[in-house]
Amino acid sequence: MKASHLGRSAAVLAIGTLALTACGSDNATGGGSGSAETSAAGVSGTLTGIGSSAQNAAMTAWQNGFQEANPQATVQYSPDGSGAGREAFTAGGADFAGSDAYLDEEEYEASKEVCGPEGAFHVPAYISPIAVAFNLPGVDTVNMDGATIAQVFTGEITEWNDPAIAEQNPDAELPDTPITVVHRNDESGTTENFQEYLAAAAPEVWTEEVSGNWPSQWAAENNKGTAGVVQSTNATEGAITYADASAVGDLGTVAVGVGEEYVEYSSEAAAKAVEASSPVEGRAEYDMAMDLERDTTESGSYPIVLVSYEIFCPQYDSQETADLAKAFGEYVISEEGQQAAAEAAGSAPMSENLRTSAQEAIDRITVAG
Repeated sequence: MKASHLGRSAAVLAIGTLALTACGSDNATGGGSGSAETSAAGVSGTLTGIGSSAQNAAMTAWQNGFQEANPQATVQYSPDGSGAGREAFTAGGADFAGSDAYLDEEEYEASKEVCGPEGAFHVPAYISPIAVAFNLPGVDTVNMDGATIAQVFTGEITEWNDPAIAEQNPDAELPDTPITVVHRNDESGTTENFQEYLAAAAPEVWTEEVSGNWPSQWAAENNKGTAGVVQSTNATEGAITYADASAVGDLGTVAVGVGEEYVEYSSEAAAKAVEASSPVEGRAEYDMAMDLERDTTESGSYPIVLVSYEIFCPQYDSQETADLAKAFGEYVISEEGQQAAAEAAGSAPMSENLRTSAQEAIDRITVAG
């Protein structure tokens, strides 16, 4: 397994435990340098974020904890989806974005218009497995390798007792119930992460370019947001979907084929997969956007992983906004903030190495001079 480097600040992802969740600005701008004098207590004003619905439970916990420590401050967050968050952020319509996918090259270049010449940076605040979840009464777990999962979601496998599934589950009594695929109908970082896995694990099946939108030729039952696809799956016997593991409730889940074994999702197994990550090229040295090794064969790794970022500007044109963004970012990555997210969303706290790199990045937040 190759060594992990999160950001260029020599962040080694020695993840004992992990996980994590929400930057842009309607008054963010580039230029100059300065120092945002911020403290974890005593900031005031309103910080606005838009983005990932997967991290919504963790975000609510962060909002509550931060505002309890800073009674004069308010953090507003609208879980409209990662794509909506990135769009609002790069247009200067939000102070931060929560996103399950990092800014692509076009979005990163656009962020320089609101964040200054270095562009926005990412903090991986929330790391969680994406569960492949299904509604099949009496069946809690089904084994599937990557090719089988891809064939299900492209409509090539249409019944639960299909030989491709049955052969991997010799001890299970699988019915001939039709499979109903449920996917997101909004631009979604969860969708993009899931497609990245399918493209890496089953390239001969998943032939479409990876995107935050579901491919039209494989359109099926659909709904908006994490809560929407889980709701639709719960309402339809035989349905299958993909969603942040914290949100799937009592649905059955797929144990994913990795090498010679099948691995059920857990924060620890997801963390193992993240250890194989490498930094995205062409970004600021302190940026923590990462590429994952989705086709890992490392024993005990769960490769369908959601890495959800808080995206901030390194410079804001208002001292108040800079102070708020810095203080909120510090709370999110703090032991207290990470524990709050773990309790609310089932994520695992960040490792010390990851936290150190995140703090170095957040320390860059300042006011434009």
